[in-house]
Amino acid sequence: MATVHIDRLLETCIRVDASDIHLHVGRPPVLRMSGRLRSLETKVLEPDDTMALMKSITPERNQQEFQEEGGTDFGFAFGEKGRFRVSVFRAKGNVSIALRLIPSRIMSFEEIGLPPIVKPLCRRPRGLFLVTGPTGSGKTTTLATMLDYINRNFDRHIISVEDPIEYYHPHRMSIFTQREVGVDVPSFSEALRRSLRQDPDVILVGEMRDLETMEAAIRAAETGHLVFATLHTTGAQGTINRIIDAFPVAQQEQIRVQLSVTLLAVLSQVLCPKTGTSGRIAAYEFLLTTPAICNLIRENKTYRIDSSIQTGKKYGMQLLDEHLWRLYDSGIISGDEGLEKARFPAEFQSKMDEKARGQAGPAGMLAKPDQLAKELDQEKQSEPDDKKKKK
Repeated sequence: MATVHIDRLLETCIRVDASDIHLHVGRPPVLRMSGRLRSLETKVLEPDDTMALMKSITPERNQQEFQEEGGTDFGFAFGEKGRFRVSVFRAKGNVSIALRLIPSRIMSFEEIGLPPIVKPLCRRPRGLFLVTGPTGSGKTTTLATMLDYINRNFDRHIISVEDPIEYYHPHRMSIFTQREVGVDVPSFSEALRRSLRQDPDVILVGEMRDLETMEAAIRAAETGHLVFATLHTTGAQGTINRIIDAFPVAQQEQIRVQLSVTLLAVLSQVLCPKTGTSGRIAAYEFLLTTPAICNLIRENKTYRIDSSIQTGKKYGMQLLDEHLWRLYDSGIISGDEGLEKARFPAEFQSKMDEKARGQAGPAGMLAKPDQLAKELDQEKQSEPDDKKKKK
């Protein structure tokens, strides 16, 4: 009975184009549609229901892990219709389940609205390309599109390390080796260390969770491989600071130098529900490492990166808030959604107020990062002089 029930739930999720299913004791099954939670009109789930549903989809190995650890993650294919990534966990002593639908079709660059500069970057022979954003912001879909482009157009050996494997990639023009943490290899760092002996051209690190994995990813990029990796950070500046701050203080100078040499780009994204229609659209912040930005990383002046992105539009760079403003100004997303996702909500609000008064200018927008950078720069430059005066 549970199997029939779970099949109906999975079919409903695919049919209505939901992104997630939530199964919790004390309420009916819930779908996430266009970023919003919607309860299904079925019975309220009881402890026996969620336990039966868990057993109907969870492999024996993961059931054992769940008993020992109180949680487990895995993926499974639902026939030809799609794949699901599953997290089973305990809440108030009961079984809860979250399922994420991984669409069976990989989208094109144009469909997901990636900046045009990303295609040539996928042809680069070496470097580190970071895709960042909060959970559920579409990082996996973006990476699948980029890797599929390489797979179809170039003869490369692509190695991906994922937990769990989400999109399945067949061998095309490239050889595509997909390794699952916990099934094929014990950890991300171990997989990365061993992958360097497997003649890779392109490496995907599903998640840079710890210091060891970050070190291995940077080393792989440094030794002549194109490395794609994800982080749960928002904004290019915050991403670079997050990596550097993860290292002990004694190593940070060296990591800044390594990053300045290896980092190709940072693509930071959020997903926003569209107004008046179903579906979501991604808003991007995009940083391309120019010589000037490499210097800022090396000299520990990452606070000036936002202003460098503003002045780097000719390279295809843009700030997240600029893209959010264009989407709002075009009526694609609501003002509330733009405010919720903006990095500088106060600036976004004042721009909205100007627009309401009929004074808003073009979508170039948001001077705050530039002003802030100038102020911080002046402070840093004046510091040595002040110290000299005291002496």
